[in-house]
Amino acid sequence: MSVLSGKKILLGISGGIAAYKTPLIVRLFKSLGSEVKVVMTPSAIDFVTPLTLSTLSNHPVYSTFTTESQDNPVWNDHVALGKWADLFLIAPATSNTLSAMVHAKCNNLLVATYLSSTCPVYIAPAMDLDMYAHPANQENIKQLNGLGKKVLPVGEGFLASGLHGKGRMLEPEEIIRFISEDLKAGLPLNGKKVLITAGPTYEPIDPVRFIGNHSSGKMGFALAEEACRLGAHVVLVSGPTVLEASSAIERHNAISSEEMYALAMHHFSATDIAIAAAAVADFKPRKVGSQKIKKENALKAIELEPTQDILAQMGRLKQNQYLVGFALETEDEKNNAIKKLKSKNLDAIVLNSLKDKGAGFSLDSNKVTFIDKIEKAISFELKSKSLVAKDIFSQILSRYA
Repeated sequence: MSVLSGKKILLGISGGIAAYKTPLIVRLFKSLGSEVKVVMTPSAIDFVTPLTLSTLSNHPVYSTFTTESQDNPVWNDHVALGKWADLFLIAPATSNTLSAMVHAKCNNLLVATYLSSTCPVYIAPAMDLDMYAHPANQENIKQLNGLGKKVLPVGEGFLASGLHGKGRMLEPEEIIRFISEDLKAGLPLNGKKVLITAGPTYEPIDPVRFIGNHSSGKMGFALAEEACRLGAHVVLVSGPTVLEASSAIERHNAISSEEMYALAMHHFSATDIAIAAAAVADFKPRKVGSQKIKKENALKAIELEPTQDILAQMGRLKQNQYLVGFALETEDEKNNAIKKLKSKNLDAIVLNSLKDKGAGFSLDSNKVTFIDKIEKAISFELKSKSLVAKDIFSQILSRYA
């Protein structure tokens, strides 16, 4: 999941030749799950058409304070437009626009919207090398940075004048990367590695049959998406499931408990936070048939042996990791969860009960109690698993140093 997913982004375009690159900026934002609206200066229309930008953004494009509708002027509310955005990108930002922003010269809709906005503002300058190097422009850039605005660096190369030097607007991919990395830097799990196990395991009886359970993996996948949204590098070790994870998540698939054990142990030492949400089988067949067992062979029993306990081993190996387990109980729920918390050296355990209506295997909702190592328990109401994941991480972050 991109840090830009779900963001409402306002793109401001001023009148420079680099405006021809802005349709690709809109497309890149949209591909990452952002909603985009565009506001332009009147001169920007000479370089890129509102129709192109409207088609790509699926929103009207704004360039004047009023718009004619059925022969009547309609006010384009720059205040509402500025308040709508989670993030405001001005690209390209010409010398004229930089000056107007610094001096609050409200002579077009873009600058009026900028002055009304309260969200983070990113500015991608674009001009000829001598204009960019001019002390007046450098002072304007310095003042904008001093106001907390994020002025992006410029590129170096051939310019519209035919000269070669600094002043080019960064390429669309570079702009998106800069914004993404800047947003990630402010997230609570930026630079952290989170390991999550999810889903069931299938323990083979023969090449056709297996011992499994009803786990869908939905809770573990929701936790992985939330950890990713919080800026972590997420390693998801998943048992068999039809679920898809965001491309930003490092996913490894396992079938059996043995495969899941090997993958979890491989990644655990470099992990900062580990959450064992998988429903790992406790037992597996002692002998696995090399061929399909025929019905006429009258199989009367399957001899079982314990699987390797992934969570217990992580608890034994734990050094600075924050380790969270899950407990699905049907009786004496809290006491059984606390026993598991202590016996496996966990920092916290998430308890859910099969007795709770609307919670459990394969459902989209869950009802959990978060219990930490000093046995402080916080219970949450039934809610979607994505919201449960937010609750769990809010508890982890309040305790994890």
